[in-house]
Amino acid sequence: MTDNIKITAAVKASGCGAKIGPADLSDFLCGFELPEDPDLLVGIKEPDDAGVYKLTDTIAIVQTIDFFTPIVDDPFIFGQIAAANSLSDIYAMGAKPLTAMNVFCFPTKKMPQTIAKQIIAGGLDIIKKANCLLVGGHSVIDDEIKYGLSVTGIVNPDKIMTKKAVADEDVIILTKPLGTGVISTAIKAGMADEESLRQAIKSMIMLNKTACEIACDFSVKACTDITGFGLAGHLNECLRFSNLGAEIYTKQIPFFDGVYELASFGLMPEGLYNNRDFYKPYVKKDEAADELLFNLLFDPQTSGGLLLFVKQEKSEKLLEELHSAGIKNAAIIGRVVKNSKNNIMIV
Repeated sequence: MTDNIKITAAVKASGCGAKIGPADLSDFLCGFELPEDPDLLVGIKEPDDAGVYKLTDTIAIVQTIDFFTPIVDDPFIFGQIAAANSLSDIYAMGAKPLTAMNVFCFPTKKMPQTIAKQIIAGGLDIIKKANCLLVGGHSVIDDEIKYGLSVTGIVNPDKIMTKKAVADEDVIILTKPLGTGVISTAIKAGMADEESLRQAIKSMIMLNKTACEIACDFSVKACTDITGFGLAGHLNECLRFSNLGAEIYTKQIPFFDGVYELASFGLMPEGLYNNRDFYKPYVKKDEAADELLFNLLFDPQTSGGLLLFVKQEKSEKLLEELHSAGIKNAAIIGRVVKNSKNNIMIV
């Protein structure tokens, strides 16, 4: 453990010429010089789901922050979803969350305080389920509601799960169904049926805690969670660090009930089109693959599942463990292949 932070060099942010997605922080960091430290194990140079800083040979802290506007009308459920979504980045790194801080924007002159309290109550409910401690936070008056968490966790430096650890012939497992972006759009249009909404809410408030713990038991090294860039976008983030590609089997991907039908009515969010426009050069579709399912791979997710990359000989047993633990929708959706262009083939 070091007594002081060692600033050994100044490095340019990776943002210039290395844009990750259609809207990301690299746009704003481009051109800045940032301090470098050998104990910073995961930072801006190799963007991941959270930052990791080594404290000792066996302990590293993991830090993340996320917040967004409501996607459901119920304030308590919104708080639950936002908290689960924020905690997900900690689990995607194979870490254990320790403390959380509320990040809260609220129009105090337009809405009663009871709504704010319900949102925070929902968040606290999930924080407790994560065995995490709420230690404070920050609130501001804003024109619209925004809520989320800043979370700090710990991980053994030798057991971090990262995007860049993908290996050839890894089997790809997705732990939650896709379709929250489409369902959110259908909610706004008044066209979401109760069962689709129920499934989506249940999934979004479910922590990735158990999936993370099982993955760690199987010594999984590569992982990310599926959020705003959609399955295709976040898969591309993992592959961009290597000369590897992937094959994705559309018929094996889990979706919430009714998502395909809603999408066929044109109820697809703007974020889906933005993701598709940005990532389409890296994604190739087999002629036999369904065009609509192909589009749904770009659907931006809220509090989505983990994308696990596991050795083939361990994949079936890991999947069995996930199912036994109640993660019934987990599925093998593809595999990593040698591909110098980092392409994703949809079959």
